Amino acid sequence: MISIVLLINPGSSKIEKLEEAPELLERDGIVFSLRGGPRTPQPTGDRVWDPVAVYAPDELTEEEFQQLFEASRGRVQELNLKY
Repeated sequence: MISIVLLINPGSSKIEKLEEAPELLERDGIVFSLRGGPRTPQPTGDRVWDPVAVYAPDELTEEEFQQLFEASRGRVQELNLKY
């Protein structure tokens, strides 16, 4: 399984598990595009992580995505793992 991180806005995100990481996903009327991954994080302590793929709203520019990513790091553990 792949952990799908959906970055919705600076204060909201969702994590789902899917078999594949398509280029585009639609959730709640928002089209998300694949922005990173899937990549497999290094194990931490006693946990082995599933591959992680990061999605953001498709209409965001790369700069807007980077700002959203940084704003989300404090609350989304998967964004702070080592790969």
